[in-house]
Amino acid sequence: MDLELKSPGELSTRSKELMVGMMSNLGSVCSLVDLHYSYRVGRSTASEIVRKVCKTIWNTLKDECLPLLTKEIANFPNCSGALDVKHIRIVKPALGDSLYFNYKHYHSVVLLGVAYSYYRFKYIDFGSFGKESNNAVFRRSTLWDRIITNIINIPQSKPLDVTTKPQMPFAFVGDEAFGLYKHVRRPYKGRFFPHTKSIFNYRLSRARRYIECTFGNLSNQWRISHRPLTVNIDLSTDILTACCVFTITYDLKMGTILKILDPLKVWKR
Repeated sequence: MDLELKSPGELSTRSKELMVGMMSNLGSVCSLVDLHYSYRVGRSTASEIVRKVCKTIWNTLKDECLPLLTKEIANFPNCSGALDVKHIRIVKPALGDSLYFNYKHYHSVVLLGVAYSYYRFKYIDFGSFGKESNNAVFRRSTLWDRIITNIINIPQSKPLDVTTKPQMPFAFVGDEAFGLYKHVRRPYKGRFFPHTKSIFNYRLSRARRYIECTFGNLSNQWRISHRPLTVNIDLSTDILTACCVFTITYDLKMGTILKILDPLKVWKR
């Protein structure tokens, strides 16, 4: 199968059909085998089409949809966003299967995400082993590297809204599975607290709901994550990153779709 570049806006009927097939693969629980029979293309061809389109979506939209982290208020003082992980179910890999076996007793790859108050991702990191804890995934991510090297765009420390001191750093809010760091806040452990700690846990949990709802939107809009991914880890990464940026642009007009389609090479049989 050869590849050929078309001028912007020119897409053959066959290419449009394959694009529709790829989108149906992401938006439903059908597999590459279903694309193989529905569009009469080889399984390796269908896999390569999905890989190519997902990479193009990611390369075209990542800078626009995932800008550098900036100041964000998520109904919580000095909050840069809500942080959490989601386990994406996969089939048992041929090699290293124990690395991907998580505490929920299935094989998975971990998606680390940061969301802000419009239920959209502002940072994603995908590909960590399923057996790793939330804190280990966070410390292996590029977000942690940016925080440690101080190259991330986090606002300077400032007092809380109703106080004049002390200076409090901006931080991400997470659950109990994350460690306690300068730029990460987590709820108090235990069951019985003073009233002030209970209020803190309530406010923090209310801020964390943004990332939980964002993961829910991702799963409901792109239902490929409702079943185990029957592809290799590299293709799983391409699929999930494309779904994440497409979730952000889900409510935009058709112009965004055309912006993605224009750079695509047309597939010829």
